[in-house]
Amino acid sequence: MASKVLGIDIGGTGIKGAPVHLKRGELIADRHRIPTPQPATPEAVAEVVGAIAKHFDWKGPVGCALPGVVRHGTVYTAANIDKGWVGTNAKKLLRKVLPEPPVVLNDADAAGLAEVRYGAGRRHRRGSLLLLTFGTGIGSALFHDGDLVPNTELGHLHFLSGRHSGIAEHYAAARQREDDALSWEAWADRVQAYLDYVEELLNPDTILIGGGVSKLKRWSQFGHHLSTRAKLLPAELQNNAGIVGAAAAAD
Repeated sequence: MASKVLGIDIGGTGIKGAPVHLKRGELIADRHRIPTPQPATPEAVAEVVGAIAKHFDWKGPVGCALPGVVRHGTVYTAANIDKGWVGTNAKKLLRKVLPEPPVVLNDADAAGLAEVRYGAGRRHRRGSLLLLTFGTGIGSALFHDGDLVPNTELGHLHFLSGRHSGIAEHYAAARQREDDALSWEAWADRVQAYLDYVEELLNPDTILIGGGVSKLKRWSQFGHHLSTRAKLLPAELQNNAGIVGAAAAAD
């Protein structure tokens, strides 16, 4: 087992990475961030990933998280990156710019791995645990007894209620709060409706709320408006979760 792994988190606006100490789940150097190329084609993103590895003069194992369904290294969907990723063998492509073949996984799954191993979920691994990340969309990571059920994509559920009919993240993502000029309380009402729906489907023991809204200052604005049968907690690793989880996946 490696003690240090380079984690890289590929996002729609930025690609960031850092070496991670796997025992502690902590970055051992400042994050290096490069804006995501536009368009975010596989070749253009791979060039940036290589630049991040070069920035750290990295020679060891690498984990990469990206916004899409990933099975056995191949990308099947693409959210906030170029559709040219669909059908791309990301592991093979990124191997060209990295010292070793990387482990590649969905970005929400990476964040979930970080929280279960090092963050808010580490004391709640028994039973089922669901991480929901609220940002531009809604990402999800589902675990049972600490084992990941990959690529759940619960933000893409066709969410039906008296208040909304359509894709869940188009109603309850954090971006919708800004786009629709909602107060924290009004947005929490949308999140509550979505949580009710997800609980009906999955009945998890624990739900973690991740993304930028898990920061204490923001959580205090809306968390107290939410109520679930499951134990409900804010995530802890925030903007470092994707990097740490990508590194953990490569362990």
